[in-house]
Order: sequence, then structure tokens, then C-alpha cells
Amino acid sequence: MQILLIGCGKMGGAMLRRWLQSDIARFTVASPNGGSVPPGVEHVRSPAELGERLFDMVLIAVKPQMIDTALPPYMPHLAPDGCLVSIAAGYSSARITALIGESPVIRLMPNLPAMIGQGVNGLFANATCTTAHREAATALASATGSAIWVEDEDQIDRITAVAGSGSGYVFEIARSYVAAAEALGFDTATARTLVLDTMAGAIEMARQSDQSLETLRKDVTSKNGTTQAGLEALMQDGQLDTLLENTTKAAYARAIELR
Repeated sequence: MQILLIGCGKMGGAMLRRWLQSDIARFTVASPNGGSVPPGVEHVRSPAELGERLFDMVLIAVKPQMIDTALPPYMPHLAPDGCLVSIAAGYSSARITALIGESPVIRLMPNLPAMIGQGVNGLFANATCTTAHREAATALASATGSAIWVEDEDQIDRITAVAGSGSGYVFEIARSYVAAAEALGFDTATARTLVLDTMAGAIEMARQSDQSLETLRKDVTSKNGTTQAGLEALMQDGQLDTLLENTTKAAYARAIELR
């Protein structure tokens, strides 16, 4: 499979490095600045450098506000039976087809842990996509983590709010947790180890368990013990639930605005 990747920023570059490790396809990167293109990967700075070459897939990996100008000049290089894949948050398939005309379009919403093969990828295909197009997109997503197909494009924006933006929430929660550990007297390095290893261990335990998260929480909470005291402060008046619900709703609202 021959893929033209338009843009090679933080997200696109992270996914490209995973794809190169899996030898899933041959890539050509189109980017005005080639500084982030991995060594050995073909790089072009303009459509003119491609001549009459055609690609099985054009994958757009630029910021949503750049798509209108970055995408159309490269569309003549999409093979007649190829498809367009977009990893841009919020930019709907309807906007893409309005921009380039009727074409098979797949939206693939990744998150940053794709760079270590632990990403979460939401996928949506418009009505003109074939089974082969969906299989190709699944292969790309699976090389960077999990692949979750949805039949309603609105769910892609909901996945964006939960998983696509979710790494940022987790990093901020961890930062605050580390700061709390430092306030108890630990140096930064020790606090970071305590917090990140505790979070990683708890998450992996939850992933391997068939018990609910509530049950796991109760199992570690002794009556009138230290965990209960901490949880009562953390969960006071449902403030944690409210905060996280407001967080995801704000991200979803922004995704809707970007459509």
C-alpha cells in the first residue's frame, strides 16, 4: 500500500514512526518543512514534486484550520479506488467532501500514546468507503493501539472528548498528584515515581480484572482507614464526577464547533 501523508507534526509523526516499525505500507510525506520527517522516508515539499504518481491512501495530518488550503492541491494524487483518511479533530467528513468532492473518507481519531503503541483510535467511514478501505484503516489504527469503529460520526467527536483529548487530562491529574506528594515532603523525582507507578499499577490491575471499577475501589478501602479518608476528600459532594463530566462536555462542545 502506498500512502501519502500530508503533514508530519507531533501526532502524525508519532503515528508514522509506529507504522514504519510495523512495515504496514510505504509512505511519502508531504510537508513544507521536512525537519520532523524520519530518516529514510521520502519527503516532498509540494504537489509538483509528485509528478503523476497516485497513492492508495491520502492521509491528512495537519491542524483542522489548515485543511482547507493543505488538502486540495494533493487530491489529484489519490488513486481512483483510493480513500482519504483524516486524523483532524472536529473536521467532519461532510466538510471534507464539500472541499474535495465526493470521495471515500475515513476519520481516524487517535491519541498521543499511539507513539508507544498504546493509543486509542476511533474510526468512522462515510457511505462511499469499501470494505477494503475500512480494513486498511483498521490495520493503520491497530499498529498504534486499539481500533474502535463507530457508525455515527458524532461518536467520533465524543471519542475525541474522552480519548483523543484524554491524555492531556491524565497528564494534568498526574501533575497535580505529584504536586500533592511533594507537599507531603517528597522530592520531585520520588514523588513522580510514587505517583506514576501507582497509577500504572492500578490501571493495569483494572485492565486485567473483570470486576467493576467501583468494586476494585471498595476492595482497597478499609472501613475508617486511610484510603477512605482520602476518598472522602476526593469525592466530596460528587465534585470529582462533576469535574470530569464538565471536562469531557467542554471538549465535545469544542469538537462540535470545529465541524
